[in-house]
Amino acid sequence: MTAQREWFEKDYYKILGVPDSAPAKELTSAYRKLARQLHPDANPGDAAAEERFKEVSAAYDVVGDPEKRKEYDEVRRMGPMAGGFGAPGGGAGGFSFSADDLGDLLGGLFNRNRGGGPPGSGRASRGAGPQRGRDLEAELHLSFSDAVRGVTTQVNLTSDAPCSTCHGSGARPGTTPSTCSRCGGRGVLDDNQGYFSFSQPCPACGGRGQSIDDPCPGCRGTGIERRPRTVKVRIPAGVDHGQRIRLKGKGGAGQNGGPAGDLYVVVSVPAHPLFGRAGRNLTLNVPITYTEAVLGADIRVPTVDDEPVTLRIPAGTRSGRTFRVRGRGVEPATGAAGDLLVTVDVAVPSTLSDAERAAVEALAAIEPDVSPRAHLGV
Repeated sequence: MTAQREWFEKDYYKILGVPDSAPAKELTSAYRKLARQLHPDANPGDAAAEERFKEVSAAYDVVGDPEKRKEYDEVRRMGPMAGGFGAPGGGAGGFSFSADDLGDLLGGLFNRNRGGGPPGSGRASRGAGPQRGRDLEAELHLSFSDAVRGVTTQVNLTSDAPCSTCHGSGARPGTTPSTCSRCGGRGVLDDNQGYFSFSQPCPACGGRGQSIDDPCPGCRGTGIERRPRTVKVRIPAGVDHGQRIRLKGKGGAGQNGGPAGDLYVVVSVPAHPLFGRAGRNLTLNVPITYTEAVLGADIRVPTVDDEPVTLRIPAGTRSGRTFRVRGRGVEPATGAAGDLLVTVDVAVPSTLSDAERAAVEALAAIEPDVSPRAHLGV
């Protein structure tokens, strides 16, 4: 993978508010917290929050991916030399730089304006060659049960998409783009400068390699239109609140023949009225009576699958004890299923009938005269 220009300029760990030694779990936790705070839905009309949200998402897209993080860390360790000037023919540490990057450097030294930039800026214009589409992000609200079991659903969004009239070609239906006569379809022109040779986007076709003689009336030759669309998404079993699911190639449409970006679906899962979650395990608090705790009992407890199970409460069970029902937790797409952890609470009645009070007083009268608080020394 080639290092991106932004990698040399931005400290993604600082953006996420974590040290560069942070484990993957801490990175994910920091990202989810910031994403919830900065999400556009939580800050309507706040352009600064939206920009910060995009910055945080871009940072996590790199350091949240083990392979990208490894290369990003290598870039940071190597410092300015990581751009590729330290080794002949290919760049230090396995990273590479493009002729455009070197052209920018020399253009700045000699104050050359290679097209399009402000005069005297020394900044070369990259042209309009094939460009990858934007990565998009959409929030998907799931029920607790769907998140545990997995579901195939859809997200609706409005974004750039291939033109529905010309199917992305940019040419009027019934016509086809022609090969650019100036660059011969290569999309670039060579510029020999003595010891150096540069390639720059063809100004005649904008780097596409093709010319559109009769543009599509729907998109005016761009091949792209902005419209609502529906994207089908399969949510695997066991997703958690704040988890991001990447749909490759489902983001914004590419330009000039470039590939589409990716769509990141952020899952939002509300709390369940009965069940909690601890990783792959589900948790449940169940009240039991005093007599059930003392004498023992078989009780029925619900599960997330709507199939109650029988749980045996042994005699002498204390309030707060947790029982494990194996295999009744979250069953992910891969790996073993979690368990259902049932914690019992002894329910103490706030009011008693005369018969109940008499029975409790009779029990108190025959209890051993040994305080359960004797070990406290008070």
